[in-house]
Amino acid sequence: MSDQSPTPAPDDVPFRYTAALAQEIELRWQDEWEKRGTFFTPNPVGPLTDGRGRHADPAARPFFVMDMFPYPSGAGLHIGHPLGYIATDVVGRFRRMCGDNVLHALAFDAFGLPAEQFAVQTGQHPRVTTEANIAIMQRQLRRLGLAHDPRRSFATIDPDYVRWTQWIFLQIFESWYDEDAVRPDGGTGRARPVAELVEEYAAGTRPLPTDVEGVTEGATWADLDEGTRRRVVDTRRLAYLSETPVNWAPGLGTVLANEEVTSDGRSERGNMPVFQRSLRQWNMRITAYADRLTDDLERIDWPEKVKSMQRHWIGRSTGARVRFAVQGGEQVEVFTTRPDTLFGATFLVVSPEHPLLDEVPAQWPDGTSSAWTGGHVSPTDAVADYRRQAAAKTAVERQQDAGRKTGVFTGHLAANPVNGDLLPVFTADYVLMGYGTGAIMAVPGGDERDFQFAEAFGLPVVYTVDAPEGTPPGARTGSGTVINSANAEISLDGLEVDEAKDRIVAWLEGKGLGERTVTYRLRDWLFSRQRYWGEPFPIVYDEHDTPIALPLSALPVELPEVPDFSPRTYAPDDAESEPEPPLGRNTDWLYVELDLGDGPKRYRRDANTMPNWAGSCWYYLRYLDPHSDDVLVDPALEEYWMGPGHGAQPEGSTGGVDLYVGGVEHAVLHLLYARFWHKVLYDLGHVRSAEPFHKLFNQGYIQAYAYTDERGVYVPASEVVEDESSPTGFRWDGQPVNREYGKIGKSLKNAVSPDEMYEAYGADTLRVYEMSMGPLDLSRPWETRAVVGAQRFLQRLWRNVVDETTGEVVVSDDDPPVETLRVLHRTIADVREDMAAMRINTAIAKLIVLNNHLTTLERAPRSVVEALVVMTAPVAPHVTEELWARLGHDESVVHATYPQADPQYLVEDTVTCVFQVQGKVRGRAEVAPSVGDDELRELALADEGVQRALAGRDVRTVVVRAPKLVNVVPV
Repeated sequence: MSDQSPTPAPDDVPFRYTAALAQEIELRWQDEWEKRGTFFTPNPVGPLTDGRGRHADPAARPFFVMDMFPYPSGAGLHIGHPLGYIATDVVGRFRRMCGDNVLHALAFDAFGLPAEQFAVQTGQHPRVTTEANIAIMQRQLRRLGLAHDPRRSFATIDPDYVRWTQWIFLQIFESWYDEDAVRPDGGTGRARPVAELVEEYAAGTRPLPTDVEGVTEGATWADLDEGTRRRVVDTRRLAYLSETPVNWAPGLGTVLANEEVTSDGRSERGNMPVFQRSLRQWNMRITAYADRLTDDLERIDWPEKVKSMQRHWIGRSTGARVRFAVQGGEQVEVFTTRPDTLFGATFLVVSPEHPLLDEVPAQWPDGTSSAWTGGHVSPTDAVADYRRQAAAKTAVERQQDAGRKTGVFTGHLAANPVNGDLLPVFTADYVLMGYGTGAIMAVPGGDERDFQFAEAFGLPVVYTVDAPEGTPPGARTGSGTVINSANAEISLDGLEVDEAKDRIVAWLEGKGLGERTVTYRLRDWLFSRQRYWGEPFPIVYDEHDTPIALPLSALPVELPEVPDFSPRTYAPDDAESEPEPPLGRNTDWLYVELDLGDGPKRYRRDANTMPNWAGSCWYYLRYLDPHSDDVLVDPALEEYWMGPGHGAQPEGSTGGVDLYVGGVEHAVLHLLYARFWHKVLYDLGHVRSAEPFHKLFNQGYIQAYAYTDERGVYVPASEVVEDESSPTGFRWDGQPVNREYGKIGKSLKNAVSPDEMYEAYGADTLRVYEMSMGPLDLSRPWETRAVVGAQRFLQRLWRNVVDETTGEVVVSDDDPPVETLRVLHRTIADVREDMAAMRINTAIAKLIVLNNHLTTLERAPRSVVEALVVMTAPVAPHVTEELWARLGHDESVVHATYPQADPQYLVEDTVTCVFQVQGKVRGRAEVAPSVGDDELRELALADEGVQRALAGRDVRTVVVRAPKLVNVVPV
């Protein structure tokens, strides 16, 4: 929308707080803060001290506040981006004024696809582009006056940072998960060094796995050759290579993790089709931590929505594994959360990739329905054709197509273990090999999807849960009394579902037909990317293609210069294509001669790179110790800033960052991955905090109006004017345009740069406006014309201190009137409470009330003004710093003490309470509105009028309606 910028101050008011004066003040104080080291956060030990060379005050509580760090875009920031950064800055400044030692810094997540794609288009190295973009963002963020410690900033592409990212990968590679090991917190299950696993194998205290090639029953470690030993160990590593189904995006030329594929079966970046391929890739065994990642959500202060999203993604299900014997084939194992419905199973369904289908009967069994065969003359043809169709779909497409109920009978028959009934085994692509066992028992009487499949193929339905008479046909998915569930050895009939589950599982375990178990939706994290702009793996391969970790002295492994930054891409729908990473074309870098302990040898590097999530998994630790070359993080610093029970965190907490602010869109990807890496580091003793982020806050978004012309094309929102004569109410270039509301972006032509706001109003006005727009956790509309309201608040504050004509300070040194003191101390109490709860918008509203009250006085009292300036400083740091200096203070307002309310001025205005006896008024008293029932009861019974009316009678009851009425009822 068009907007009238504020006019400069006329000559007769040269000291009016205008955009021009605001800019002069802001730039000057930003330089002064930098010169003084005002925002240098002192560590308790080590080289990082405050601006005066002092270490952390032992009496100050540590408070670590952090933003989800930004990706440096060439477009810079729009006014929606600073919302979270301003909020954390306000919180940090407030906590510092309350006496805390506040750590607040900002780094840049600089690897990733956008910079690489720009490099492909322009030929400019991604590092050049990225560093230029970082410079743009640093300038814009500095202009906001954010109180970041500049010494702690970095980018994930910095060689020193890459070195430690690669080091962490090697820690994970050189670790395995021991489910029986005791953790420092008393729980069981933790990562241990692979060297300890080898020691146990060599000592014979841990049995060798017999499912590894080359290991025979009864073999010892001494019996194994070196190659077999490596295979044994490599099967247990937390970071491992495997030939597994992956998500292949031909149009991007890379594979993707499950979390990077949308519900539409397309890439999150680029919206390209994704296909299932089997490739040798790096994986991380995040599934080993599934229980801890689920259970520890109860120990951290996160929004319930985010916790639910992580629980759903991990997908822990408790149930039973049940084995069905197959006639003429291998047995089929299924996992079910409802073992109580086994008597209702009438068919099985296996994934098209299930090994049972590697051999199927040559002919259809007698009685096979034509609806089951897919028109094929034999099970061999039917299964082969169906497998080909399924291979062309992504996992997501298969799930979406489940409603169509495609599938064929495999010709196999399986015996139901509870009653011996022979059940037809189907294959259908909605069953995925990667989830559970790749097979399900179908109970159409208890599952809607199974019921639809049974209807489509004419399969029987058996109900195992009772329902009222007249219940319509369909799956009975709820709880109830069990029916139709008995054999000669066990009966579940008449039981409730939970009791029936326990009884049938115990029976299955006793017969060797199944056991109680837990399964997860979570898959291991696919960690290889066929890209250039990412961290190289600190791994080389020997002549046997065995992965070998590089020593710390060889890190970082840096990216080479390449003539072509792009991976080989294909037509987006070319499902048969193969990955070809750009590093694979640089043979001078790919092959290297090293001496890794057994003489110089030629090795091959890994041509893949790590995903962009690697750098964001641990960056919070680098803030604590940003220049360390010897250790990942000094243990004393991690204990101080993140240790369990540090600062204001309760005793026994998991520890972690005190406040982490960012968007809910990272609920699964970044947050789950970071928790996993942190728990590995915790298990290995590198950190003492059990979780990386103690409190998470999801901020809302700033949205804006966008406008389209009659063609549906977006037009510049800044050029649109309101026009009542337009049928839509708005015009652009003389033509009616339609208004819509949503996200801010360049493509919608409604982006407003912070630079525009700095020039038109000043950074402080932008800060106040964004913080006053509404609750931080809700999205809110941007309205440029409304910014002027925030500016008026600051202008009134300025006038309460400075004469606009002379520039002199105009405050009074007289004592404030009592009414003003009441307003002041009520404001202090309320604003303190609001700021502590991050209700910054309501805190600003109360500051405005106090400020407006001062304008009613002939001259504002100094003591009240100074308190107001200090309280306003977190949201408007520049103008308050200037006012604080003009009021005669040499020390920065940043270090001023936040005011405390004096209780004597918090007593509210009195109200009249009426005392009655049997409904008749006998007395009155002036009381505070907050008076309690007990106090009123005592006042009434002590009143002379009430005592006269009672005339010595006993009291049966006293009815109190605080604060206005007490009725005494005598016997």
